[in-house]
Amino acid sequence: MAKTITNPSPNPLPLGATVFPILFAISMVHLLNDAMQSTVSALFPILKDSLHLSYTQVGLIAFAMNITASFLQPIVGLTADLKPRPYILPLGVCFTLAGVVGLALAPNFALILLSVICMGVGSAIFHPESSRVAYLAAGSRRGLAQSIFQVGGNIGSSLGPIMTALIFVPLGQFGVMWFTIAAVLAIGIQYYVAGWYSRRQSQPRPAAKKTVARSGTGLTQTRVVTAVVLLVFLTFSKHVYMSSVTSYYTFFLIEDYGISVEKAQLFLFAFLVAAAAGTFFGGPLADRYGRRNIIWLSILGTAPFSILLPYANLFWSGVLCVCAGFVLSSAFSIIVVYAQELLPGKVGLISGLFFGLAFGLGGLGSAVLGSIADATSIAFMMKLCSYLPLLGVLAIFLPKDEQVRNAA
Repeated sequence: MAKTITNPSPNPLPLGATVFPILFAISMVHLLNDAMQSTVSALFPILKDSLHLSYTQVGLIAFAMNITASFLQPIVGLTADLKPRPYILPLGVCFTLAGVVGLALAPNFALILLSVICMGVGSAIFHPESSRVAYLAAGSRRGLAQSIFQVGGNIGSSLGPIMTALIFVPLGQFGVMWFTIAAVLAIGIQYYVAGWYSRRQSQPRPAAKKTVARSGTGLTQTRVVTAVVLLVFLTFSKHVYMSSVTSYYTFFLIEDYGISVEKAQLFLFAFLVAAAAGTFFGGPLADRYGRRNIIWLSILGTAPFSILLPYANLFWSGVLCVCAGFVLSSAFSIIVVYAQELLPGKVGLISGLFFGLAFGLGGLGSAVLGSIADATSIAFMMKLCSYLPLLGVLAIFLPKDEQVRNAA
Protein backbone atom coordinates (compact mmCIF):
# COMPACT_ATOMS: atom_id res chain seq x y z
CA MET A 1 0.00 0.00 0.00
CA ALA A 2 1.44 3.41 -0.95
CA LYS A 3 2.11 5.80 1.87
CA THR A 4 0.06 8.99 2.06
CA ILE A 5 2.41 11.94 1.82
CA THR A 6 1.47 14.94 3.93
CA ASN A 7 2.98 18.39 3.97
CA PRO A 8 5.08 18.63 7.16
CA SER A 9 5.12 22.42 7.09
CA PRO A 10 2.34 24.37 8.80
CA ASN A 11 -0.20 26.23 6.71
CA PRO A 12 1.43 29.57 5.73
CA LEU A 13 -1.71 31.34 7.00
CA PRO A 14 -2.64 29.39 10.17
CA LEU A 15 -6.32 29.35 11.05
CA GLY A 16 -7.92 29.63 14.47
CA ALA A 17 -7.44 31.75 17.54
CA THR A 18 -4.10 32.72 19.02
CA VAL A 19 -3.11 30.11 21.65
CA PHE A 20 -1.90 32.38 24.43
CA PRO A 21 -1.14 29.66 27.06
CA ILE A 22 1.40 28.08 24.70
CA LEU A 23 2.88 31.46 23.75
CA PHE A 24 3.30 32.39 27.41
CA ALA A 25 4.78 28.95 28.17
CA ILE A 26 7.48 29.20 25.50
CA SER A 27 8.10 32.82 26.49
CA MET A 28 8.73 31.66 30.06
CA VAL A 29 11.14 28.97 28.86
CA HIS A 30 12.83 31.61 26.69
CA LEU A 31 13.22 33.73 29.82
CA LEU A 32 14.75 30.84 31.77
CA ASN A 33 16.97 29.77 28.85
CA ASP A 34 18.37 33.24 28.21
CA ALA A 35 18.75 33.92 31.93
CA MET A 36 21.01 30.85 32.08
CA GLN A 37 22.91 31.99 29.01
CA SER A 38 23.27 35.51 30.36
CA THR A 39 25.33 34.05 33.19
CA VAL A 40 28.16 33.88 30.64
CA SER A 41 28.36 37.62 29.95
CA ALA A 42 27.44 38.37 33.56
CA LEU A 43 30.55 36.46 34.64
CA PHE A 44 32.89 38.40 32.34
CA PRO A 45 34.09 40.92 34.97
CA ILE A 46 34.57 38.09 37.50
CA LEU A 47 36.38 35.74 35.09
CA LYS A 48 38.56 38.53 33.69
CA ASP A 49 39.96 39.23 37.14
CA SER A 50 40.08 35.69 38.56
CA LEU A 51 41.58 34.02 35.44
CA HIS A 52 43.51 37.12 34.23
CA LEU A 53 41.81 37.10 30.83
CA SER A 54 42.39 39.64 28.06
CA TYR A 55 39.51 41.36 26.27
CA THR A 56 40.22 39.07 23.32
CA GLN A 57 39.70 35.98 25.51
CA VAL A 58 36.50 37.48 26.93
CA GLY A 59 35.27 37.93 23.36
CA LEU A 60 36.24 34.35 22.49
CA ILE A 61 34.04 32.99 25.28
CA ALA A 62 31.01 34.74 23.79
CA PHE A 63 32.14 33.71 20.32
CA ALA A 64 32.39 30.00 21.22
CA MET A 65 28.84 29.87 22.57
CA ASN A 66 27.26 31.98 19.86
CA ILE A 67 29.03 30.48 16.85
CA THR A 68 27.98 27.00 17.97
CA ALA A 69 24.36 28.10 18.07
CA SER A 70 24.78 30.00 14.81
CA PHE A 71 25.90 26.97 12.79
CA LEU A 72 23.47 24.49 14.31
CA GLN A 73 20.24 26.51 14.35
CA PRO A 74 19.55 26.52 10.58
CA ILE A 75 20.19 22.76 10.53
CA VAL A 76 17.73 22.21 13.39
CA GLY A 77 15.19 24.49 11.68
CA LEU A 78 15.47 22.73 8.32
CA THR A 79 15.16 19.34 10.00
CA ALA A 80 12.00 20.53 11.77
CA ASP A 81 10.48 21.61 8.44
CA LEU A 82 11.12 18.14 7.04
CA LYS A 83 10.04 16.20 10.14
CA PRO A 84 8.95 18.01 13.33
CA ARG A 85 10.30 16.44 16.53
CA PRO A 86 8.35 18.01 19.42
CA TYR A 87 10.21 16.21 22.21
CA ILE A 88 13.55 17.63 21.12
CA LEU A 89 12.44 20.77 23.03
CA PRO A 90 13.18 19.46 26.56
CA LEU A 91 16.33 17.75 25.25
CA GLY A 92 17.74 21.13 24.24
CA VAL A 93 17.43 22.44 27.78
CA CYS A 94 19.36 19.39 29.03
CA PHE A 95 22.40 20.60 27.05
CA THR A 96 22.00 24.03 28.63
CA LEU A 97 21.84 22.40 32.07
CA ALA A 98 25.12 20.57 31.38
CA GLY A 99 26.71 23.86 30.33
CA VAL A 100 25.53 25.62 33.49
CA VAL A 101 27.05 22.93 35.74
CA GLY A 102 30.29 22.99 33.75
CA LEU A 103 30.51 26.80 33.89
CA ALA A 104 30.05 26.79 37.66
CA LEU A 105 32.89 24.28 38.15
CA ALA A 106 35.31 25.09 35.29
CA PRO A 107 38.78 25.90 36.69
CA ASN A 108 40.36 27.23 33.49
CA PHE A 109 39.73 28.97 30.19
CA ALA A 110 39.54 25.75 28.11
CA LEU A 111 36.80 24.18 30.24
CA ILE A 112 34.87 27.43 30.26
CA LEU A 113 34.89 27.29 26.44
CA LEU A 114 33.64 23.68 26.51
CA SER A 115 30.83 24.63 28.93
CA VAL A 116 29.60 27.54 26.84
CA ILE A 117 29.68 25.36 23.71
CA CYS A 118 27.20 23.02 25.48
CA MET A 119 25.01 26.04 26.18
CA GLY A 120 25.26 26.98 22.50
CA VAL A 121 23.98 23.52 21.51
CA GLY A 122 21.04 24.00 23.89
CA SER A 123 20.17 27.31 22.24
CA ALA A 124 20.52 25.82 18.76
CA ILE A 125 17.82 23.28 19.62
CA PHE A 126 15.59 25.66 21.57
CA HIS A 127 15.23 28.73 19.36
CA PRO A 128 14.13 27.47 15.91
CA GLU A 129 11.77 24.82 17.28
CA SER A 130 10.23 27.24 19.80
CA SER A 131 9.88 29.93 17.14
CA ARG A 132 8.06 27.35 15.04
CA VAL A 133 5.73 26.67 17.99
CA ALA A 134 5.09 30.44 18.21
CA TYR A 135 4.16 30.43 14.51
CA LEU A 136 1.74 27.52 15.01
CA ALA A 137 0.14 29.18 18.06
CA ALA A 138 -0.05 32.66 16.51
CA GLY A 139 -3.29 32.45 14.58
CA SER A 140 -3.43 35.65 12.53
CA ARG A 141 -1.34 37.69 15.02
CA ARG A 142 2.15 36.68 14.01
CA GLY A 143 3.91 39.87 15.05
CA LEU A 144 2.38 39.72 18.53
CA ALA A 145 3.15 36.01 18.86
CA GLN A 146 6.84 36.47 17.97
CA SER A 147 7.07 39.43 20.34
CA ILE A 148 5.59 37.43 23.23
CA PHE A 149 8.04 34.61 22.50
CA GLN A 150 11.07 36.88 22.19
CA VAL A 151 10.31 39.23 25.06
CA GLY A 152 10.84 36.31 27.43
CA GLY A 153 14.38 35.97 26.11
CA ASN A 154 14.99 39.70 26.46
CA ILE A 155 13.82 39.67 30.07
CA GLY A 156 16.03 36.66 30.79
CA SER A 157 19.03 38.39 29.24
CA SER A 158 18.33 41.53 31.26
CA LEU A 159 18.81 39.55 34.48
CA GLY A 160 22.53 39.08 33.75
CA PRO A 161 23.72 42.40 35.21
CA ILE A 162 21.58 41.92 38.32
CA MET A 163 23.08 38.45 38.72
CA THR A 164 26.57 39.95 38.57
CA ALA A 165 25.79 42.53 41.24
CA LEU A 166 23.79 40.28 43.59
CA ILE A 167 25.18 36.77 43.00
CA PHE A 168 28.52 36.64 41.20
CA VAL A 169 30.30 39.51 42.96
CA PRO A 170 29.65 37.99 46.43
CA LEU A 171 29.62 34.27 45.48
CA GLY A 172 31.93 34.16 42.47
CA GLN A 173 31.82 31.68 39.61
CA PHE A 174 30.21 28.87 41.66
CA GLY A 175 27.06 30.99 42.00
CA VAL A 176 26.09 29.82 38.50
CA MET A 177 25.09 26.51 40.10
CA TRP A 178 21.88 28.12 41.35
CA PHE A 179 20.65 28.21 37.77
CA THR A 180 20.28 24.44 37.67
CA ILE A 181 16.89 25.14 39.29
CA ALA A 182 15.91 27.26 36.29
CA ALA A 183 17.02 24.47 33.95
CA VAL A 184 14.88 21.82 35.68
CA LEU A 185 11.85 24.13 35.62
CA ALA A 186 12.40 24.86 31.92
CA ILE A 187 12.61 21.14 31.10
CA GLY A 188 9.22 20.58 32.78
CA ILE A 189 7.54 23.41 30.85
CA GLN A 190 9.05 22.18 27.58
CA TYR A 191 7.46 18.74 28.11
CA TYR A 192 4.08 20.48 28.37
CA VAL A 193 4.75 22.53 25.21
CA ALA A 194 6.03 19.45 23.37
CA GLY A 195 2.78 17.64 24.17
CA TRP A 196 0.71 20.45 22.62
CA TYR A 197 3.10 20.65 19.67
CA SER A 198 2.76 16.91 19.05
CA ARG A 199 -1.06 17.08 19.16
CA ARG A 200 -1.05 20.14 16.88
CA GLN A 201 1.10 18.32 14.32
CA SER A 202 -1.25 15.34 14.32
CA GLN A 203 -4.30 17.47 13.48
CA PRO A 204 -5.41 17.35 9.84
CA ARG A 205 -4.47 20.44 7.88
CA PRO A 206 -6.15 21.88 4.81
CA ALA A 207 -4.78 20.60 1.53
CA ALA A 208 -1.89 22.70 0.29
CA LYS A 209 -2.81 25.14 -2.42
CA LYS A 210 -0.70 25.74 -5.44
CA THR A 211 1.61 28.68 -4.97
CA VAL A 212 0.76 31.75 -7.02
CA ALA A 213 3.65 32.68 -9.30
CA ARG A 214 5.58 35.54 -7.78
CA SER A 215 6.03 37.14 -11.16
CA GLY A 216 2.30 37.91 -11.16
CA THR A 217 2.57 39.92 -7.96
CA GLY A 218 5.59 42.02 -8.90
CA LEU A 219 7.73 40.18 -6.34
CA THR A 220 10.18 38.14 -8.39
CA GLN A 221 12.57 35.51 -7.12
CA THR A 222 15.38 38.04 -7.46
CA ARG A 223 13.52 40.51 -5.26
CA VAL A 224 12.91 37.80 -2.65
CA VAL A 225 16.63 36.94 -2.54
CA THR A 226 17.53 40.63 -2.41
CA ALA A 227 15.10 41.17 0.46
CA VAL A 228 16.61 38.27 2.44
CA VAL A 229 20.13 39.69 1.89
CA LEU A 230 18.95 43.10 3.12
CA LEU A 231 17.45 41.46 6.20
CA VAL A 232 20.81 39.80 6.87
CA PHE A 233 22.57 43.20 6.75
CA LEU A 234 19.96 44.66 9.09
CA THR A 235 20.42 41.74 11.49
CA PHE A 236 24.18 42.39 11.32
CA SER A 237 23.82 46.06 12.23
CA LYS A 238 21.46 45.32 15.11
CA HIS A 239 23.26 42.42 16.72
CA VAL A 240 26.83 43.63 16.43
CA TYR A 241 25.80 46.91 18.05
CA MET A 242 23.88 44.98 20.73
CA SER A 243 26.99 42.87 21.28
CA SER A 244 29.14 45.97 21.78
CA VAL A 245 26.80 47.08 24.57
CA THR A 246 26.10 43.76 26.27
CA SER A 247 29.74 42.61 26.29
CA TYR A 248 31.69 45.85 26.76
CA TYR A 249 29.47 48.72 27.94
CA THR A 250 30.18 47.90 31.58
CA PHE A 251 33.95 47.99 30.92
CA PHE A 252 33.47 51.34 29.15
CA LEU A 253 31.64 52.76 32.18
CA ILE A 254 34.21 51.40 34.63
CA GLU A 255 37.21 52.73 32.67
CA ASP A 256 35.84 56.07 31.45
CA TYR A 257 33.62 57.08 34.37
CA GLY A 258 35.39 55.27 37.22
CA ILE A 259 32.27 53.61 38.64
CA SER A 260 32.12 50.23 40.40
CA VAL A 261 31.29 46.91 38.75
CA GLU A 262 27.96 46.76 40.60
CA LYS A 263 26.89 50.25 39.45
CA ALA A 264 28.00 49.59 35.87
CA GLN A 265 25.85 46.44 35.82
CA LEU A 266 22.79 48.50 36.76
CA PHE A 267 23.30 50.63 33.63
CA LEU A 268 23.46 47.49 31.51
CA PHE A 269 20.37 46.16 33.26
CA ALA A 270 18.48 49.33 32.31
CA PHE A 271 19.55 48.87 28.67
CA LEU A 272 18.36 45.26 28.61
CA VAL A 273 15.03 46.03 30.30
CA ALA A 274 14.44 48.74 27.70
CA ALA A 275 15.32 46.20 25.00
CA ALA A 276 12.73 43.79 26.42
CA ALA A 277 10.07 46.51 26.36
CA GLY A 278 10.99 47.40 22.77
CA THR A 279 10.70 43.76 21.72
CA PHE A 280 7.23 43.47 23.25
CA PHE A 281 5.86 46.61 21.60
CA GLY A 282 7.50 45.99 18.21
CA GLY A 283 5.28 43.07 17.20
CA PRO A 284 1.87 44.70 17.81
CA LEU A 285 3.08 47.95 16.21
CA ALA A 286 4.19 46.01 13.12
CA ASP A 287 0.84 44.18 12.95
CA ARG A 288 -0.85 47.60 12.89
CA TYR A 289 1.53 49.88 10.98
CA GLY A 290 3.41 47.41 8.78
CA ARG A 291 6.51 45.26 9.26
CA ARG A 292 8.69 47.15 6.78
CA ASN A 293 7.90 50.49 8.41
CA ILE A 294 8.80 49.31 11.92
CA ILE A 295 11.99 47.56 10.76
CA TRP A 296 13.56 50.64 9.18
CA LEU A 297 12.27 53.02 11.87
CA SER A 298 13.65 50.77 14.62
CA ILE A 299 17.20 50.32 13.32
CA LEU A 300 17.79 53.71 11.69
CA GLY A 301 15.96 55.44 14.55
CA THR A 302 18.57 54.12 16.98
CA ALA A 303 21.42 56.04 15.30
CA PRO A 304 20.94 59.43 17.03
CA PHE A 305 21.08 57.78 20.46
CA SER A 306 23.96 55.40 19.70
CA ILE A 307 26.15 58.10 18.10
CA LEU A 308 25.73 60.53 21.02
CA LEU A 309 26.14 57.89 23.75
CA PRO A 310 29.98 57.63 23.93
CA TYR A 311 30.32 61.43 24.28
CA ALA A 312 27.69 62.00 26.98
CA ASN A 313 28.23 62.39 30.72
CA LEU A 314 27.28 59.52 33.02
CA PHE A 315 23.63 60.54 33.46
CA TRP A 316 22.94 61.15 29.77
CA SER A 317 24.89 58.03 28.83
CA GLY A 318 22.35 56.04 30.82
CA VAL A 319 19.40 57.86 29.25
CA LEU A 320 20.74 57.42 25.70
CA CYS A 321 21.52 53.76 26.39
CA VAL A 322 17.92 53.11 27.49
CA CYS A 323 16.53 54.91 24.41
CA ALA A 324 18.84 52.97 22.08
CA GLY A 325 17.87 49.64 23.65
CA PHE A 326 14.14 50.33 23.40
CA VAL A 327 14.14 51.54 19.80
CA LEU A 328 16.62 49.00 18.40
CA SER A 329 15.07 45.90 19.93
CA SER A 330 11.65 46.36 18.38
CA ALA A 331 13.04 45.14 15.04
CA PHE A 332 14.19 41.54 15.41
CA SER A 333 10.86 39.75 15.97
CA ILE A 334 9.51 41.65 12.96
CA ILE A 335 12.49 40.67 10.80
CA VAL A 336 11.79 37.00 11.59
CA VAL A 337 8.07 37.27 10.76
CA TYR A 338 8.78 39.28 7.59
CA ALA A 339 11.28 36.63 6.42
CA GLN A 340 8.83 33.80 7.22
CA GLU A 341 6.26 35.48 4.99
CA LEU A 342 8.82 35.96 2.23
CA LEU A 343 9.45 32.19 2.22
CA PRO A 344 6.22 30.51 3.37
CA GLY A 345 6.48 26.84 4.23
CA LYS A 346 10.04 27.20 5.54
CA VAL A 347 9.25 28.45 9.04
CA GLY A 348 11.85 26.32 10.81
CA LEU A 349 14.61 27.10 8.33
CA ILE A 350 13.97 30.86 8.45
CA SER A 351 13.74 30.85 12.26
CA GLY A 352 16.96 28.85 12.54
CA LEU A 353 18.72 31.01 9.96
CA PHE A 354 17.92 34.35 11.56
CA PHE A 355 18.34 33.20 15.16
CA GLY A 356 21.59 31.59 14.03
CA LEU A 357 22.68 34.84 12.39
CA ALA A 358 21.80 36.73 15.56
CA PHE A 359 23.93 34.41 17.67
CA GLY A 360 26.75 34.13 15.15
CA LEU A 361 27.03 37.85 14.44
CA GLY A 362 26.80 38.61 18.15
CA GLY A 363 29.55 36.12 18.96
CA LEU A 364 31.78 37.14 16.07
CA GLY A 365 31.18 40.77 16.96
CA SER A 366 32.26 40.13 20.57
CA ALA A 367 35.50 38.48 19.44
CA VAL A 368 36.39 41.16 16.87
CA LEU A 369 35.39 44.04 19.13
CA GLY A 370 37.48 42.58 21.96
CA SER A 371 40.53 42.58 19.69
CA ILE A 372 39.81 46.18 18.64
CA ALA A 373 39.50 47.20 22.29
CA ASP A 374 42.83 45.53 23.13
CA ALA A 375 44.53 47.27 20.17
CA THR A 376 42.99 50.71 20.82
CA SER A 377 40.66 51.33 23.74
CA ILE A 378 37.16 50.51 24.92
CA ALA A 379 36.10 54.11 24.20
CA PHE A 380 37.31 53.96 20.58
CA MET A 381 35.52 50.65 20.02
CA MET A 382 32.24 52.04 21.41
CA LYS A 383 32.50 55.11 19.15
CA LEU A 384 33.18 52.92 16.12
CA CYS A 385 30.15 50.71 16.77
CA SER A 386 27.85 53.67 17.36
CA TYR A 387 27.50 54.17 13.58
CA LEU A 388 26.22 50.64 12.86
CA PRO A 389 22.51 51.53 13.19
CA LEU A 390 22.90 53.85 10.17
CA LEU A 391 22.67 50.65 8.09
CA GLY A 392 18.97 50.73 8.94
CA VAL A 393 18.51 52.94 5.88
CA LEU A 394 18.71 49.71 3.81
CA ALA A 395 15.25 48.73 5.06
CA ILE A 396 13.73 51.35 2.77
CA PHE A 397 14.57 49.03 -0.14
CA LEU A 398 12.56 46.10 1.26
CA PRO A 399 9.34 45.15 -0.58
CA LYS A 400 6.16 46.58 0.89
CA ASP A 401 4.09 44.40 3.18
CA GLU A 402 1.28 44.04 0.63
CA GLN A 403 3.68 42.63 -1.96
CA VAL A 404 5.05 40.10 0.53
CA ARG A 405 1.55 38.95 1.57
CA ASN A 406 0.46 38.63 -2.06
CA ALA A 407 3.56 36.59 -2.88
CA ALA A 408 2.89 34.28 0.06
